Order: sequence, then C-alpha cells, then structure tokens
Amino acid sequence: MADVQFGAQVSAYLTSWDEIRAVAQTMDAGRYDSIWFADHFVPPNRGKEVEDREAFEAFSLAAAVGVATETLRIGHLVLGNTYRNPGLVAKIAGSVDHISHGRFTLGIGASWFLREHQAYGWDFPSMKERQDRFEEACKMLRSIIHNDGARVTFDGQYYSLGDAPLSPGSYNNPIPILVGGTGPKRTLRTLALYGDILNLDGWAGRGMSVELLKEKVDILHAHCEDVGRDPSEIKITALMPCLLTDDEVAAKEWEERIGPGTLNGSADKIAERIGEFIDYGIDEIMFGRRGDNDPEYFQRLDDEVIAQFR
Repeated sequence: MADVQFGAQVSAYLTSWDEIRAVAQTMDAGRYDSIWFADHFVPPNRGKEVEDREAFEAFSLAAAVGVATETLRIGHLVLGNTYRNPGLVAKIAGSVDHISHGRFTLGIGASWFLREHQAYGWDFPSMKERQDRFEEACKMLRSIIHNDGARVTFDGQYYSLGDAPLSPGSYNNPIPILVGGTGPKRTLRTLALYGDILNLDGWAGRGMSVELLKEKVDILHAHCEDVGRDPSEIKITALMPCLLTDDEVAAKEWEERIGPGTLNGSADKIAERIGEFIDYGIDEIMFGRRGDNDPEYFQRLDDEVIAQFR
C-alpha cells in the first residue's frame, strides 16, 4: 500500500489565485504527491450567468504553482487539444517542466465543451475529426518530447513540424503524457501507442468501481499487445470525485448526483473503498472536489484519509 500515490484536482474556476496558492501550498507541505487542474476558458457546465467569473488559463496556473511549491507533481486533467496547436503545447510543457524542476505531467484530451469554442472563435469539429486530431497530436507530442533533444520534422494531416527544436525540453526524464479518456476503440489505442498514463475519470458519468477500471485496463493491455507496447510502462490512475463528510444524507445525495461508487462519507469508509483499488494495483488516485478551494478540506483529506496509507 505504501507505493500508491495521491493527488487532488483543484478548481481553477470561481476562485482566486490566492486561494489556489493556499491549497497548493497546504498540499505541498503534506502527504500529497500531485496537484491537477482542468483546462477551460469559461467555468464549464455552470451557465452563462457565471461566465464573467474567474477561469484561470491552465498552463499559466501550472507554471505559477510550480514556483509556489517544491515537491508536488503538476498536471492537467486534461488540456483540450482544440485550444492550442500541439507544437505550442510541447513548447509550453518544456518551459513549465523547467520552471518546476521536472515536476510537470502533460495531460491532454480531445476537447468536448462547445460553449468555450463559440466564445473564443475556435472551430469545434465533429467528434470523429476531434478524435483524429487528438490521435495525431499525441503522435506529434511524443515525437518531439521523447526524442533526446533531436530536431523533429512531422508531416500530418492536421499538424506539422519542420526541423523543430524543443528547447527547453524535458528537465530530466521525458515529460510523461497522460492521454485523457478511456474510449475502448480509439482513445485507449492512442494511449497504447503514444501515452504513459491512463486516467479513469470519475466525473464522466459512469461512476467509479474496480470492475470498470479493470475493464478499461484489460482493453488497454489488448491494444498494447497489438501495437507491441509493454503495458507495464503505462501508469494506471483514477480521478475519483470525493466528498469527505459525516453527514450520511449529504453523502447519499453526492453519490446519486455524481455516480455509483464515488468516494463519499466518513474517512474510514473512503479509505476502505480506496483499499479496493490499491488491492487491484492502481498506481495513483486523484481526489476530485466540487466547491470552493478550502485548504482545511484538503488538509482533512490528508490527515484522515491519506495518512491511513502512509
């Protein structure tokens, strides 16, 4: 059990930089291993009435947290591929990895939130084209990040590089690539080809269970066998919505709203559920939270839940 790592997704919306920094530094001083942010340009799924509220740009936030902390790994769950050219993503990722002294993880997905594309004038292609673009972006990102500093030429259908350097590149080891999504046919195959980390997203509506995780991992391993990838190279993680509370009614309402099997209830109940995933062999658990960025809540998770595994 000692080998499992713990992180948390911290809100980048409807909050202030001072609040984000306070949570990050609380986590950095405790038992947490990583901190994660989503990537949206308006607060997602909250309606136009809150669009004028804060939505911090994800890479800027990662760089700032890299300076404000010392040990936490920093990443996104996940960057939207349609917002930035992947060549630019690689360039910023290398910069953030150096700013944080090698603590950055590049998490990226195909993008899904129509409203922000409308707001900022970005194309929102069909799901198939977004998947095509995403797969090509992951291939390009791996080619330029995992290349020992050599220049890269890449000629794809949507993206290209022409004798492109990446400097600064990765600070030490190549920046790991987390491929967002667990679609069985395309996304998990893209992960087998170009990624380093699988993340089961508990916000996606199917709840959270060891059985669901095993289903996804088995499919991933089949793709790995098909493409000649060693599956042990890929880290298995899950973003688990979590409500730590002694209020049984609130816990039940949370599970009904978010999905079956999500983490809820007392610290001991949550720890018991986490133990099931650890017994399966999960590498890292990221806690998800809805609500304000309250350092005391993250401290309580640390003291009452994470401490049971350290």
